[in-house]
Amino acid sequence: MLKALLRFVIAIIFILSGFVKAVDLVGFSFKMEEYFAPNVFDMPFLEKFALPLSVFVVILELLLGFMLLIKLKLKFTLSALIALCIFFGFLTFYSAYFNVVTDCGCFGDAIKFTPWQSFMKDIVLLVGLIVVFILYRKEFKKKDSYSYSPKKESNTFKYIFLGIFSIGMILIGAHGIIHEPLIDFRDYKIGTDISAEKQKINKNPSVYKTFYNLKNQKTGETVKVNQDDYIKETKYWAEGSPWKIEEGKNESVLIKQGYKSEIVKFKIEDPSGVELTESILHAPKAILIFSYAPKEISPELLKQVEAKAKSQGATVVYGVSTVATTFKTIPNAMMDGTAIKTIARSNPSILILESGKITDKLPAKDYLK
Repeated sequence: MLKALLRFVIAIIFILSGFVKAVDLVGFSFKMEEYFAPNVFDMPFLEKFALPLSVFVVILELLLGFMLLIKLKLKFTLSALIALCIFFGFLTFYSAYFNVVTDCGCFGDAIKFTPWQSFMKDIVLLVGLIVVFILYRKEFKKKDSYSYSPKKESNTFKYIFLGIFSIGMILIGAHGIIHEPLIDFRDYKIGTDISAEKQKINKNPSVYKTFYNLKNQKTGETVKVNQDDYIKETKYWAEGSPWKIEEGKNESVLIKQGYKSEIVKFKIEDPSGVELTESILHAPKAILIFSYAPKEISPELLKQVEAKAKSQGATVVYGVSTVATTFKTIPNAMMDGTAIKTIARSNPSILILESGKITDKLPAKDYLK
């Protein structure tokens, strides 16, 4: 009974992990792009394949998790899951050790893990899988353990359940790609009051402290000094000091965790740098058209979206992107690209606010309907 319970728990973890990513495959593909970035694995040629790779990884995780749950092809399933855990363990360790990807996206936007928490989760799962493998070794079939031989009659219903489960997950994933995620785990879900969230952040902000890596130009000695000690110790910055800050090696360390919300990054400016955030949040109705990849938008689609937005009687209408000349008939506004991706899963995407509260969010093609 204990080995069955352990198998059940591990299977559910994989299914839940796969499910929250399947709901928002585009969001998971953004996370994959981070791993392909120059500062991580430096494989930018794979960025255009981020979405197909995300679909493959999520399908694999879901199918193997469900197969473990119903004890289908158990030896093959456990072996594949162990290999998967080793692979993800390598990724999370690399992210944690080099501090390059701050959130692995293991549970999408539903549950946030630090890099080291993600790594420990993978290690615990790996150990659990190895234990389950050992406990069930006597039940493994002697033949065709790793192959898909003709199904035996006793497994017919299991394959039917697997097929039904697969179809359900494919439909959920497709909905998230074509439209918006069926379940929105982001901080920008419909009904969120951005103004109220910003007030909570301001009342309880996170506190960070900068640590400088200093090198003595005469002796070659290196030290790490926090910002307060750096200011107090004149020997580090006085004229003629041999100590120099090593560029690119400074670290920002969280000292006090405040109210956590991605809305802390909701900051919109006009092309000249004047902040527009407050005027947008106080407008009775604001329509914002977001684009995280302006060059990939069809000019005709953009023209139609701009025309409809202008005809909706909104107090404020802005086109928000990373390029100041993206929108032709409505005012352009600027926002950090990563922040835009947190809000918009489609390109372009429309966000409708009423006095700072999100009342609707949808892809451009759905908006035009």
